[in-house]
Amino acid sequence: MSESPESGAGEMTVATAFAGMRRVAPVVFKAGCPDCRGRFELAASALRLAIGASSRTTFYSFTCPDCGAAVRKPAGERIVELLTGGGVRTLRLHSTV
Repeated sequence: MSESPESGAGEMTVATAFAGMRRVAPVVFKAGCPDCRGRFELAASALRLAIGASSRTTFYSFTCPDCGAAVRKPAGERIVELLTGGGVRTLRLHSTV
């Protein structure tokens, strides 16, 4: 038996695959500034993640939108997972040894 085009077994187009999807809300991350103690939400584009050879050299950074301070905080495995999954730009640091 051959399948007819009406059976739905044909190839799916991109338009068909995404027809039922709605607009996805952008990912935002909650953060705080240690200098001014401000609390805010940041888009993935406002954060940078640096992954080093150890936990001491793995961190994320951003500029506080309230006071303009450059903020750098350590990033454990879970934070790295959340930031990379949320589209934060990542820089991999290499050892010079």
